[in-house]
Amino acid sequence: MAKKKEQAVEEVKKPKAAVKRAVAPKKIFVLDTSVILYNHSSINNFDDNDVAIPITVLEELDNFKKGNDTINFEAREFIRIMDRLSDHASLQSWIPLGNGSKGSFKVVINEKSSLDAEKVFGEHKADHRILNAALALKEEFPDRKVVMVTKDVNLRIKAKALNLPAEDFLTGKIQNVDSLYSGITRLENVSKSGIDRLYVEGLCELKDVGIEHPIPNHYYIFQNNGSSALGFYNPRNQLIERLDKHPVSKITPRNAEQVFALHAVTNPNIRLVTLQGIAGTGKTLLALAGAWDQRRNYKQIFMARPIVPLSNKDIGFLPGDAKSKIDPYMQPLYDNLKFIQNQFGEHDKEFQNITAALESEKLVIQPLAYIRGRSISNVFFIVDEAQNLTPHEVKTIITRAGEGTKIIFTGDIYQIDTPYLDAQSNGLSYLIDRIKHHELYAHVRLEKGERSDLANLANQLL
Repeated sequence: MAKKKEQAVEEVKKPKAAVKRAVAPKKIFVLDTSVILYNHSSINNFDDNDVAIPITVLEELDNFKKGNDTINFEAREFIRIMDRLSDHASLQSWIPLGNGSKGSFKVVINEKSSLDAEKVFGEHKADHRILNAALALKEEFPDRKVVMVTKDVNLRIKAKALNLPAEDFLTGKIQNVDSLYSGITRLENVSKSGIDRLYVEGLCELKDVGIEHPIPNHYYIFQNNGSSALGFYNPRNQLIERLDKHPVSKITPRNAEQVFALHAVTNPNIRLVTLQGIAGTGKTLLALAGAWDQRRNYKQIFMARPIVPLSNKDIGFLPGDAKSKIDPYMQPLYDNLKFIQNQFGEHDKEFQNITAALESEKLVIQPLAYIRGRSISNVFFIVDEAQNLTPHEVKTIITRAGEGTKIIFTGDIYQIDTPYLDAQSNGLSYLIDRIKHHELYAHVRLEKGERSDLANLANQLL
């Protein structure tokens, strides 16, 4: 019996054989041209997995390298990255990324496999050659998962039809657009004494209206049995301040959302504002009205919007000189400015001041591409239709801001005109999601259309 116990003890003391865990082989992600034009540094976003670039993608990038639009910049930057990485190596070999901390990348020349996408889909085109490169990799590395990564929905569908895994490029894409920060909270059954204090003194403490965890520059609608008040949390004095409806540049807000938007636009302590809303909610008009009201505090008012040509053709395709090509895209900004100007009589000094500001370039309306490389100091900068920008473009614009500059982004995240962006991946959604709750930032989601009953009918039913 004693011997059995000793044997049992010795068995426990014996070291157990190391359990070997099978390590899954690294994936190979094949990038489409659309991913690189969306983000030139996309090859660095796949952890320790490998990245493959079909030779056809380089051919397509060559067509995008000339021009002043952001996609042209992205193409040039990626080509420079490729040049640096391949300085002492062949692009047909796996080249380490991130000083060896990430995976590797290579250019895929081979486009031949047992399954030919060009024969399957009956057409010779760049997308099918890119698919063939991915299929060739899949056969070359049967033990590794090869994934097609593209912003092109149709290309993802074609890849899956060929039994090739395909994904969207998720960097910069928010998870749930329905829960996107609105900037506004409606509080019911608020203490009447708190609302009364807000009206009498113009401000109150957080406890007076039942707020425990305030958000910087957040807007509130307080209600109690017919009594209501509009408020704003000022992070500088940590108090709730009352907001009233009053005209700015003769534009009178028609609802609480517009009151909040005008406050955000004209508040000098808020340096970055986003206004999101459907057509007719007054985003651009309110931004322009606020800018004109604040013009004495800035060296220049700069209004811009991205050019998204019809059928994605370059504006050089259009007839005429540069101004005649660009003006149709800038016309919505001129229309809003004209609306503000028409609030004054033709002989009114303010009417003439707007015309003079345009002539002297105190007030400038230009395509967004014109700001590349500029450092913008002491400027009130409005970026319209920001939903047509990528997250990288939004970051580029904000990094141009010098001392004293204020930037307003306006747009409708559901009305996107570029083929490789959606409500989750566009720059406006990304900005709202990533920078919310910062003391320099305010956001207002405008939901109530005020353009006309007809416009509201279209938004609701069509």
